[in-house]
Amino acid sequence: MEILTLQPNKEDAGRRIDAWLAETVEDMTRSAAQRLIEEGRVTCGGKALAKNYKLTGGETVEVAQPEPEAVDLVPQNIPLDVVYEDGDVIVVNKPKGLVVHPAPGHPDGTLVNALMFHCGDSLSGIGGELRPGIVHRIDRDTSGLIIAAKNDMAHQKLAAQLQDHTLARVYECIVTGNLREDTGTVDAPIGRHRTDRKKMAVVADGRHAVTHWEVIARYPGFTHVRCRLETGRTHQIRVHMAHIGHPILGDTVYGNKKPVAGLQGQCLHAVGLRFLHPRTGEPVELGCGLTEEFQKQLRLLQAKK
Repeated sequence: MEILTLQPNKEDAGRRIDAWLAETVEDMTRSAAQRLIEEGRVTCGGKALAKNYKLTGGETVEVAQPEPEAVDLVPQNIPLDVVYEDGDVIVVNKPKGLVVHPAPGHPDGTLVNALMFHCGDSLSGIGGELRPGIVHRIDRDTSGLIIAAKNDMAHQKLAAQLQDHTLARVYECIVTGNLREDTGTVDAPIGRHRTDRKKMAVVADGRHAVTHWEVIARYPGFTHVRCRLETGRTHQIRVHMAHIGHPILGDTVYGNKKPVAGLQGQCLHAVGLRFLHPRTGEPVELGCGLTEEFQKQLRLLQAKK
């Protein structure tokens, strides 16, 4: 059992505990928060809280999270946009909204379920019971190229390429504001946010994280940017661009809280993937076009020039 110790901010005063927990604790729904409260697992000063308890903003809340229940993975016939496939690897252009692997709140309907249907039993087991074949992740509301391994040999070699940076990932995004330079690098460690477990942040004791960026085009109040990951931390590009004062358009977690009309999630797309084939050692370079949603945002910005 995991005990979470959480401290609401002053601006949280007056909020219901169940709603606040759903926003604060990673992968927790409001119904799951209410269930924990009803079971007496949410306490303050040793006393169990009621689900209609309203925060004062100065208390310490403890949440006793039970061990997650096992999830039975099932193949599901979810359409896949396969960009490349052979006996060792498969590369998919992931749409927005598709979660990569099962997790609390998303037991199925994921990329893993789709890959199991498409590939049958030919997925590596190194990723663990819930992540067969998965070498790296893409956020649910980020679209673009993601590679999966069909056997353990391929998985091991691709994972090694992630470590030594021979597996290269290139993204495009639209950020708010105008970057002064045409190119730059953000070298800032990333770890879990101190008070909001759903977020990552630049923290002194975080993991080494490096993002290289270059300007593609400039628009009034916005910039079209290409980013190359040197490391692959959770939410890395989103955190790094927000850290330098230019959050990604549509990113309501690290940028403006108000959603952008006609845009689901952040305007971030994995356009390129380069790796050495795990069996042959030959370089493989793949790309995919921007989504229609992304292109629409560019057209809107171009119209304002």
